Amino acid sequence: MSRLVRVRYEKGVLRPLEPLDLREGEERILVLVPVGEERRKILRKYRGMLGKASEDEIEELLAEAEWEPL
Repeated sequence: MSRLVRVRYEKGVLRPLEPLDLREGEERILVLVPVGEERRKILRKYRGMLGKASEDEIEELLAEAEWEPL
């Protein structure tokens, strides 16, 4: 089951900001999604390319694209 978990990078290690229900040694795939200012830069870059889309509409499109299977 997929779920979104925020992490913080500290001293070379990604640390989850909430408890994870994983067994020792269990593996997962990590997808790094920009947040904060980095995400706003992406929104500004593509805003005009999508016509008169609002920032909320572009945010929704970005969110959908991030979770599409490869």
